[in-house]
Amino acid sequence: MSTQVKFTDVEVGTELPVATYPIDRLTLVKYAGASGDFNTIHWNERIATEVGLPNVIAHGMLTMATAVRVVTDWVGDPGAVIDYGVRFTRPVVVPNDDAGVVIEVSAKVTELLDANQVKVAITAKFEGQTVLGRAQAIVQLA
Repeated sequence: MSTQVKFTDVEVGTELPVATYPIDRLTLVKYAGASGDFNTIHWNERIATEVGLPNVIAHGMLTMATAVRVVTDWVGDPGAVIDYGVRFTRPVVVPNDDAGVVIEVSAKVTELLDANQVKVAITAKFEGQTVLGRAQAIVQLA
């Protein structure tokens, strides 16, 4: 594992660079193919609205994976994330247009742990509203 961030350079309150990540219908199709999750609420507006959703929604695991990118981009090594968990609080609704939506992600170091590990709290927002609750990662630093 090779990280770019050193434990000695981090303190509680260190803010990671804010990042934005686009998600459009093509992203959903690609994710469905890669994951094997072809649930119709992720690609069919009629089915999504029939089950009470406002429109097609992004896969929860896609949203989760997108949010942790702020950490992996910061640390420089996806393998440095040794634990990650979230609660899904709100779906990411993806319209059928060329623009799609943008998820804005910020994160902050909340705790220094033993063995050069840190706890990072992650905030993911879509249209100004949080989409993941209790999102946090444990990260191994150099």
